[in-house]
Amino acid sequence: MSLKVTKPIVSVNWLQKNLENKNLIILDCTIPKVTEKSNTHNSDEKLQVKGALFFDIKNIFSDTTAPFPNTILTPKEFEVKAQEIGVYKDSIIVCYDDLGIYSSPRVWWMFQLMGFTNVAVLDGGFPKWNENKFPVENQKKKDHLKGDFEVNYQPEKIKFKEDVLTAIKNKTILIVDARSKGRFNSTEPEPRNDVKGGHIPNSVSLPFNEVLENGTFKTEAALKEIFKEINPKNKSFIFSCGTGITASVLALGAEISGIKNYAVYDGSWTEWGSIENLPIEI
Repeated sequence: MSLKVTKPIVSVNWLQKNLENKNLIILDCTIPKVTEKSNTHNSDEKLQVKGALFFDIKNIFSDTTAPFPNTILTPKEFEVKAQEIGVYKDSIIVCYDDLGIYSSPRVWWMFQLMGFTNVAVLDGGFPKWNENKFPVENQKKKDHLKGDFEVNYQPEKIKFKEDVLTAIKNKTILIVDARSKGRFNSTEPEPRNDVKGGHIPNSVSLPFNEVLENGTFKTEAALKEIFKEINPKNKSFIFSCGTGITASVLALGAEISGIKNYAVYDGSWTEWGSIENLPIEI
């Protein structure tokens, strides 16, 4: 019987206990923060959870020909690339990143979008793992067999700019922006020079770090309270951010809270703030 996750996040203790499970795939989903100009990680020195594989969001698991960063692959492309890193139908996937909770929820959401549910995020990520002195190793490439992973695409989990344009006028949908309040209100500049400041009309601000505490998610009760406060009428959520990374943090927070009626706007503000004639509020 293969191991199943019962919640969308797992603790470092849980992962340590199941580290030798033959169906377990641990994915290091680290990307540098867009607000940090250089990535200090040198792959020769970089440590990872023992047995982890590097999941390259930027160069392999995004459409590098798309005009905007981190654009989701087509279902077929995702299926092929997931098989190439050795994902099977009966795999159990744990995603983590070096910042605690930053880019790993994006990978969790990608697998959800592709209809794979036996996936969780490591709460606290590598910092929490390392703090507990659990086994680590230098990052290294690993040989593995091709998996038999199959996509079962869930289109309701993703939104595109046309959907968001319609949603602006729809009183049953709430658009929530995971960027900082400064970026939302255009009082601090966007990290990308060619992107305008401001926010999508009728959207509300919920910076992603407000659902976190010390690099881990807040309690389920605290998360429920946060989402209830911004959405007392239980509207459907569309989560947006800069490029779809931290919107996925909010999506995972919603999932932990038991909320199911949410989607991620893939292009997010980098697309919205780059295109002429799209409405903007400041």
